[in-house]
Amino acid sequence: MTRTIVESRNRTAVIGFDQPFCVIGERINPTGRKILATELEAGNFETVRKDALEQVTCGATMLDVNAGVVYNSNPNPNETEPPLMRKLISLVQSLVDVPLCIDSSVTGALEAGLEVCNGRPLVNSVTGEEDRLESILPLIKKYDVPVVAISNDDSGISDDPDVRFAVARKIVERAADYGIPAEDVVVDPLVMPVGAMATAGLQVFHLVRRLRTELGVNTTCGASNVSFGLPNRHDINAAFLPMAIASGMTSAIMNPVRPHEMNAIRASDLLMDHDKNGANWIRHNKPKGTPESSARVRRRGERRRRRAA
Repeated sequence: MTRTIVESRNRTAVIGFDQPFCVIGERINPTGRKILATELEAGNFETVRKDALEQVTCGATMLDVNAGVVYNSNPNPNETEPPLMRKLISLVQSLVDVPLCIDSSVTGALEAGLEVCNGRPLVNSVTGEEDRLESILPLIKKYDVPVVAISNDDSGISDDPDVRFAVARKIVERAADYGIPAEDVVVDPLVMPVGAMATAGLQVFHLVRRLRTELGVNTTCGASNVSFGLPNRHDINAAFLPMAIASGMTSAIMNPVRPHEMNAIRASDLLMDHDKNGANWIRHNKPKGTPESSARVRRRGERRRRRAA
């Protein structure tokens, strides 16, 4: 059974087919967040502090950390991202003790994060381009950490799911050449917006099943991509996530502050028998003033099964 191990200083999280769904909190990322980007450029980390604490409180298993700020004074990310990544990683792990996902397209920023990160973080990401494979995979081997493999290459993102699968296979095979096992490669099959491609959801479900059965790898995605440009996005996301989980997806980079999506994941864990005795579901959903324990629920279920027999 494929299990990807990620760790903070004191906590271990397991991404796997038989594990609760892994929620990777996406909020510490200035992309598309002008206020956060402006704060970070000014050396203000108050929103980062708030987002780190709030996401963990709301149920995030891991936190994604991205330092991709475009500085007006110096637009060169190779110079600006590594020192900011060090500051963000150090700050976040001083506030919360959950595993981190170091997120950057700048190799120097990834290594800067790895140098200061406690435990065994996830690295986001490597793609199928030769220069990325040659720069990122040695880093993954050096630090013995897992990596997100994004299914695009020099030709871009293909509309053909078979092409995206082939790119994923190539990355997994190249990782093996470096001595990186398949369980340390978490594939992102790339979720397209369903508003632009009607079959986007079907493609992802198909790809996730193939990635699990043929390559034996765990999977992730940017969950909100599927609803981009459509109204009532959170309802779409909340429908998409359980369908992806049932297809075999084991993690997602998403916003854990949204209760509708989080409860859909908890319900999926319950129905997939990844929530022992329904403890997590009960803890988050029992009415106030009803201290019924999961043990009591288990005993009640056993009595019902005996009566049915």
